[in-house]
Amino acid sequence: MSSTPSPAVLASRAVLSSIDLSKYDPEQSRLMDERCILVDEEDRALGAADKKTCHLMENINKGLLHRAFSAFVFRPADGKLLLQQRASEKITFPDMWTNTCCSHPLDDFAEEKVEQDQLGVRVAATRKLEHELGIPRAQAPADQFQYLTRIHYLAPSDGVWGEHEVDYILFLTADVDVTPNENEIRDYKYVSKEELVRMFEDPSNSFTPWFKLIARDFLFGWWDELLARKDASGKVSAKSLAGVADGSKVVKMV
Repeated sequence: MSSTPSPAVLASRAVLSSIDLSKYDPEQSRLMDERCILVDEEDRALGAADKKTCHLMENINKGLLHRAFSAFVFRPADGKLLLQQRASEKITFPDMWTNTCCSHPLDDFAEEKVEQDQLGVRVAATRKLEHELGIPRAQAPADQFQYLTRIHYLAPSDGVWGEHEVDYILFLTADVDVTPNENEIRDYKYVSKEELVRMFEDPSNSFTPWFKLIARDFLFGWWDELLARKDASGKVSAKSLAGVADGSKVVKMV
């Protein structure tokens, strides 16, 4: 048996480290008060802790683990993927390119804690697409996301901050209107598979670690399937990927 205490035990002991956020962007500091859902390595909910606590490497190194999602939005007409570059104001992984939206279902909202059919993470994805990219919720409804799998990964950011998550991978095909929140997003663009490969090869670009992991092991194969399964009108549909991946287990990537 592992000698590392569970996230719930850690939280109950109140031994988790904290940090003064006064030197960071005020809005990003405020968002650190939101409460993530703590989980074990099998994604069983164990309680909650604020984002600041969850993202400090000192706590991560003690075993603290939380639930997250990574949403990938593709344009139906040509299958291009919407990327974002994280804002310089972000506390973790600033200025890095990543998938369309990466965030967390929150313990603060009852619906986002619902696990059946991944409802909680789907609802959270709809909320955060609106918050970060200004995408109206009607253009990214929760029931249109295709869940693929979950990955468990750990990634330091700058020595102080990092991620340790069970991350749900969600695909969506939709025509969306993007109005970026400049406190969240520095830039955005649609890319083809080939364009993304060239971005990865360009040393001037930096990418979030979870995006690189997902791209390395999953993304391009699923993207091929998405493009191969166009409907009669020639458009791609995320729902066509139902059953492509085994989403019943957490894929450990740490």
